[in-house]
Amino acid sequence: MDNSIHLKYLTINQDDLKWGITINSVGYQNIAAGMSYPPKNHPPRYLFSTDSGRTLNEYQLLYITKGKGCFTSKTIDRTIHISEGNMFLLFPGEWHNYSPDPSTGWEEHWIGFEGQSIDNWVRNRLLTPDKPVLRVGIHDEIVNLYRAATEAAMEQKSGFQQVLSGIVHHILGLAYCYDRNYVFESSEVSLINRAKIIINEHFKTIHPQAIAEELNMSYSNFRRIFKEYTGLAPIQYIQAAKISKAKELLTNSPMSIKEIAWQLGFENHEYFFSIFKKRTGCTPAEYRRITQGHI
Repeated sequence: MDNSIHLKYLTINQDDLKWGITINSVGYQNIAAGMSYPPKNHPPRYLFSTDSGRTLNEYQLLYITKGKGCFTSKTIDRTIHISEGNMFLLFPGEWHNYSPDPSTGWEEHWIGFEGQSIDNWVRNRLLTPDKPVLRVGIHDEIVNLYRAATEAAMEQKSGFQQVLSGIVHHILGLAYCYDRNYVFESSEVSLINRAKIIINEHFKTIHPQAIAEELNMSYSNFRRIFKEYTGLAPIQYIQAAKISKAKELLTNSPMSIKEIAWQLGFENHEYFFSIFKKRTGCTPAEYRRITQGHI
């Protein structure tokens, strides 16, 4: 029984390119213990020898759901152990090599793609060749996304590239999220979640230093961990919580803008006006007109 599927020639038109990501290949392989790798049923463009490695002109995201193996690339210049629940991203123009452990084999899902969206993420160092392995864990939702991609690629209905583009964005978003959460110790995650609760309950009057004290942490350590985890410094997160509540009040309450500013703990309504416009691109009055249907 052939347990592998490989689709290379996926059609791409000019409209597809506008979506930011286009997909070139998608597939699944079950490599049994002792089986030669890579199999010989791949198109020449994707074949490689584990003795010499390979360089591609596209990105590929591989998800290992069973077994173990190893991975290396030009940038990391060392061998990384790969186990089930790991993803690794191959970068265009980057030499790489990988293979399953002969004693276990592995199951791999992969999808190959290119485009401006992924180029921008790499340019902004959200995904980098020096950290190609993502510790994701085993998740049915990700496996199902790979399966949905394979089905869409096999059927190639009108608009299938747009469907595949959405799937790739979804997979990468989940992988990025799961990997970021994995790098934090459970105690740190618990502390950050407690900090979020404190902020959401007391954002009107709370100060970042007070949160750190309540968590028995130094402020510098608290700020560093909080920003690494959320992407925002504590004061920025507090401000974002206030703006979120402001949007709710502007839309659903008859309170004046001055009253809302006071309710949320802003020093004065002019400062509230300035911060709100900076974060949303419109004034509180404009936001209220738009969300209440008075454009």
